[in-house]
Amino acid sequence: MRAGSVASRAAAAAAAAASAVPATRIICSYEMKKLKMSKLKVIPEKSLTNNSRIVGLLAQLEKINAESSESDTARYVTSKILHLAQSQEKTRREMTAKGSTGMEILLSTLENTKDLQTTLNILSILVELVSAGGGRRVSFLVTKGGSQILLQLLMNASKESPPHEELMVQIHSILAKIGPKDKKFGVKARINGALNITLNLVKQNLQNHRLVLPCLQLLRVYSANSVNSVSLGKNGVVELMFKIIGPFSKKNSSLIKVALDTLAALLKSKTNARRAVDRGYVQVLLTIYVDWHRHDNRHRNMLIRKGILQSLKSVTNIKLGRKAFIDANGMKILYNTSQECLAVRTLDPLVNTSSLIMRKCFPKNRLPLPTIKSSFHFQLPVIPVTGPVAQLYSLPPEVDDVVDESDDNDDIDVEAENETENEDDLDQNFKNDDIETDINKLKPQQELGRTIEDLKMYEHLFPELVDDFQDYDLISKEPKPFVFEGKVRGPIVVPTAGEETSGNSGSLGKVVMKENIPSRGDEGEKKSTFMDLAKENIKDDRTLQQQPAPGFTAETKKDCSLPLTVLTCAKACPHMAACGNVLFEGRTVQLGKLCCTGVETEDEDTESNSSVEQASVEVPDGPTLHDPDLYIEIVKNTKSVPEYSEVAYPDYFGHIPPPFKEPILERPYGVQSYAIPEEGDILKFNSKFESGNLRKVIQIRKNEYDLILNSDINSNHYHQWFYFEVSGMRLGVAYRFNIINCEKSNSQFNYGMQPLMYSVQEALNGRPWWIRMGIDICYYKNHFSRSSVAAGGQKGKSYYTITFTVNFPHKDDVCYFAYHYPYTYSTLQMHLQKLESAHNPQQIYFRKDVLCETLSGNTCPLVTITAMPESNYYEHLCQFRNRPYVFLSARVHPGETNASWVMKGTLEYLMSNNPTAQSLRESYIFKIVPMLNPDGVINGNHRCSLSGEDLNRQWQSPNPDLHPTIYHAKGLLQYLAAVKRLPLVYCDYHGHSRKKNVFMYGCSIKETVWRTNDNATSCDVVEDTGYRTLPKILSHIAPAFCMSSCSFVVEKSKESTARVVVWREIGVQRSYTMESTLCGCDQGKYKGLQIGTRELEEMGAKFCVGLLRLKRLTSPLEYNLPSSLLDFENDLIESSCKVTSPTTYVLDEDEPRFLEEVDYSAESNDELDIELAENVGDYEPSAQEEVLSDSELSRTYLP
Repeated sequence: MRAGSVASRAAAAAAAAASAVPATRIICSYEMKKLKMSKLKVIPEKSLTNNSRIVGLLAQLEKINAESSESDTARYVTSKILHLAQSQEKTRREMTAKGSTGMEILLSTLENTKDLQTTLNILSILVELVSAGGGRRVSFLVTKGGSQILLQLLMNASKESPPHEELMVQIHSILAKIGPKDKKFGVKARINGALNITLNLVKQNLQNHRLVLPCLQLLRVYSANSVNSVSLGKNGVVELMFKIIGPFSKKNSSLIKVALDTLAALLKSKTNARRAVDRGYVQVLLTIYVDWHRHDNRHRNMLIRKGILQSLKSVTNIKLGRKAFIDANGMKILYNTSQECLAVRTLDPLVNTSSLIMRKCFPKNRLPLPTIKSSFHFQLPVIPVTGPVAQLYSLPPEVDDVVDESDDNDDIDVEAENETENEDDLDQNFKNDDIETDINKLKPQQELGRTIEDLKMYEHLFPELVDDFQDYDLISKEPKPFVFEGKVRGPIVVPTAGEETSGNSGSLGKVVMKENIPSRGDEGEKKSTFMDLAKENIKDDRTLQQQPAPGFTAETKKDCSLPLTVLTCAKACPHMAACGNVLFEGRTVQLGKLCCTGVETEDEDTESNSSVEQASVEVPDGPTLHDPDLYIEIVKNTKSVPEYSEVAYPDYFGHIPPPFKEPILERPYGVQSYAIPEEGDILKFNSKFESGNLRKVIQIRKNEYDLILNSDINSNHYHQWFYFEVSGMRLGVAYRFNIINCEKSNSQFNYGMQPLMYSVQEALNGRPWWIRMGIDICYYKNHFSRSSVAAGGQKGKSYYTITFTVNFPHKDDVCYFAYHYPYTYSTLQMHLQKLESAHNPQQIYFRKDVLCETLSGNTCPLVTITAMPESNYYEHLCQFRNRPYVFLSARVHPGETNASWVMKGTLEYLMSNNPTAQSLRESYIFKIVPMLNPDGVINGNHRCSLSGEDLNRQWQSPNPDLHPTIYHAKGLLQYLAAVKRLPLVYCDYHGHSRKKNVFMYGCSIKETVWRTNDNATSCDVVEDTGYRTLPKILSHIAPAFCMSSCSFVVEKSKESTARVVVWREIGVQRSYTMESTLCGCDQGKYKGLQIGTRELEEMGAKFCVGLLRLKRLTSPLEYNLPSSLLDFENDLIESSCKVTSPTTYVLDEDEPRFLEEVDYSAESNDELDIELAENVGDYEPSAQEEVLSDSELSRTYLP
């Protein structure tokens, strides 16, 4: 960087900055006068604003630098700038603002000045700027070439003999801050010879702690580069660190802490780790740790103790280190010290790290399976040429895929163990490499990818665009109440919690298939039938206001209990299912065996009042969508690879939300686990039903069982979803279950989430609901080895265990456990049939089509919902056909069952007689694919379809033979783009296992570019910020929605997901993924509560209301809302104008640090996430962007 060129650019920019007036700012007369006065050179300096003072000083400094003026003036000017920087945050912001040349001027002066005091002043200014501004200002300094200039300054200063101490302290301090934010810092430092300079300073000044401290901090930064770490090790840096650290001492604790952090970073190098083992330093570290543990009675030096453990963790990454640790009695030492730390909550990091080290050094065991491939095989029509599925098919049968031949090797993968300790931790530096940086790739470019002729195959799925409605009865627009004409087959129905009429129980024996209900697309049948209601006076208004359910309290549970005769009807049916095609041709199905001998009667006097007090979340009245007999009929046509012939009781009985709150479970401190009694009978397990997943059970103690899950079909991993049946239990006995082959590195099970349990006995007693159950819940890495075949080629990985303890409420009950609330494919089909038969065809346009068939021959439903036109007159038909489309999809990942519950809420709301829902139908045409992965759902997969692939990574180039649902769903969107009917909104419903609340991911060029630290580029990007509007609306109206967890950044690893492809290729600006937590909420109305189906369905309905608000904001002249809604819109606009801290890309964990690093996924839960570094800072939209954007605000104010 030459002084002349910088001088000319900076002078011009400074002059422009001094005279420019922001176009978006409305300046009052007083401000105009002040602005004019600031331009006059005769005004004394004291009357100038702070901003103009700093601009003037920088311009003066630039002039001095360009003219090589005397050093006294430069010294004076830099001291004035330093004073302003120390006292005014406004000055610091001005110097690092986008477009400012202040940093360039300072660095240019630093590069060219020969005056020591000027140099010290500028270094102090830089320290002030980066210390108070967080990561963004540090990155700003790096982008201006600060690293290279400071390293060169270090080289020049080292030539003096002796080096100037203050200068060295300042240089090392600021390099230690900016080094972690510079990707190439390690290489630059090595090329400039800075490594030996810093190392020699430490060796020569061991007693000068003021100088050694920043030098050690910089050595730690150097060590992040493996080549540097080895080079430093050869020069004796490991031995040097052991001269600084030692037994317990009250002196120099900060120096010891930094030395330990540096040592831990150095020992991550295998070469350095071997050197430490050879010199006996593992025994030394253990001795030092015990000494600090014994003397640190007040726990003031917890960070030093953790630093010692971090060094042990690094050295035990190699086989020699683990052997030395065991030989030094490390297992016993860490176990005993951990036991003593358990009672103190603040010492959890020590217990966690000690546990990690012990688990790592514990000998690895083989998972007790002959193969990790799925128990079920499905032959694919086409075998992929590359990828994990191709490798799976090409694996020789004699290869052991459970463990590697030599698993305990030196190349152990540290996996998720390099957790960060504070915001300056090196491991956090460059985790934003996944962000797309190519502007050309970011810009949406509509590419249909298929010819118009090819896309015409989808015309029949859009009859609403051509139908003239001549054969429809369009006489009345008045809402008609739902009327059921059939009989209710049983009292256990969902979702109403009101009083239910007791009817004759239906037989569960062999059932003959009913005639299929014709769709509205059939020529011979233009009207759908109606369903009977379970009671006469049911409300026809499924509003979002949760109406109280009269009489539904703990005292009235007996009213909705099943009659005793159900027990005789619920006996297992004769198993008549044969293999082959017979299974799918009117086959019989049976319920699981019922172990209970009778319904336990309950005395009202024994009911607890606590449950009555907790019943504050009411269940709204509404039409019932659950029909046990219809469910049995649908199951007969559901095709599964294992050829299931049983039906799980929860799926038959249905589920209603319990009338009480379920708080997030608090883990007791100081208690590892409760004792499990030895006596007990052997439990029976089963998962041979739709969506079931349990592969093997091993009884390891009398009442403790290890459970092994089945991998996704045509895959050898993705173990997380479970759904199984347990029977044969005793009352008052604690049973412990350990699911031992999970794969995620962390889970919300560690932060208050509980598994779900469904008791058949409770259902028969009138409580047919899933409840959160279990104590002693923990999710941890176990000692079962994961082969490289199952870990994508990575060696040394282990499985994880979910452990929980359960006391069953009844003896000889049949209970079911699940990862989350199950929602099967057959349940979806049942709900769609009930919605279709219940709707008013004069009011609601409803179609249920088949998008395509899946690999196993199941149909993928496509639903169209909108309002019927007022008449078949031309004007009304034009209004009908010109409604914008909204495209929704869900359940691409089978294990994310919460997405289906949210979709259920959306469908029910769209089909309700609520006047607001009618307005919504009159505003949009909804195209909905409620289940994108039917095969995966049916067969109990967690992530994949039968092709063994994640379907949400196939949107770029879906294969019609392997990914038919994605191919045709994308085809629908391509067809809409081809006919110029681009959807206003696309949203894919997902579930998230590692974050709380509900939130959205969207796509933004500007916010993505901002994360790349290319601030100049982001300034040039012009983008309509309408993508933020819908999430903002939802944050106002949906209690579970959290705006601060939303992200609008486009990552490279997500470029083939639905959200990014629909945005980039189809051209839909508002393309979202909506993520719903599997655990609960930590903000808003539901703070501290685990989420249930009521809240999930409410979120689906609130999403609909948000779309109505969006319509109001985007086209106010064409649309009139009820006055009650208009008030909300004004409040929303006002609140938006007051936002001072806009939402940014937040992927930090919403929990305390745990044993392993939490890798939250930006597109659901299984993929490794890219967590942004601290250096990216917050995206700050301009004034125009922050107000409800999209040119929407301006339109809102139109008369």
